Amino acid sequence: MLRADGIDAGFGPVDILRDIALAVSPGETVVLLGPNGAGKSTLLAAMSGALTVRRGAVTLDECALADWPQPLLARRRAVLAQHSALGFPFRALDVVLLGRSPWAGATSRSRDLAVATACLAEAAVTHLADRIYTTLSGGERQRVQLARVLAQIDFAGTPADGEARYLLLDEPTASLDPAHQQLTLATARRAAARGMGVLAVLHDLNLAAMYADRIAVMRAGRIVASGKPADVLTEAVVESVFDFTVRIERH
Repeated sequence: MLRADGIDAGFGPVDILRDIALAVSPGETVVLLGPNGAGKSTLLAAMSGALTVRRGAVTLDECALADWPQPLLARRRAVLAQHSALGFPFRALDVVLLGRSPWAGATSRSRDLAVATACLAEAAVTHLADRIYTTLSGGERQRVQLARVLAQIDFAGTPADGEARYLLLDEPTASLDPAHQQLTLATARRAAARGMGVLAVLHDLNLAAMYADRIAVMRAGRIVASGKPADVLTEAVVESVFDFTVRIERH
């Protein structure tokens, strides 16, 4: 399990997160919702180990993230950032193969190529494999980066017993058209079906309702509601958190 226990965290002297408790279990998809500046991306950064917490602890399998050897941690959790800067003229396939770096010495080149090829297909970008990454559109780049993080945690492979993997997605649908938004979140669901834990930051309430097993709603650095989508996405909660009037209907 990937767990945050009573964490405070932030940048500079200011705490953005205050007394946050959240756990992601293998096989479930958890979505973070909230207005801009609520602390969603900060929480995801803390739970990935990219941001050191000031109080409390973030643990993976009851071991603090800081105590994990970096190559082993990289094989167990992967992060898709909102923006991934890469200015080198790599092919899309080469970008995906970068995700196999934590596996250096543990797998063969042929195995890495097989994993990268499978992840390109999962992200629906096989046709871009030989394209130069810097010539791709923003949405195409994001889908290639999705394939890269899938390759990092060996999406197509079978984990050893007790070694659940975690996929952390920070606004993965922001630059995508509606069809590819659905495809990306369907991939997240397939990851959960394979026993991975998924934590995703989204802004689209409808997508969250469709794909999440559990939703945590944030406001001002705190989790103000958490539970199943039908229990959390009520008119009262949405109106109080986002400060606008809504009508919620079940499709």
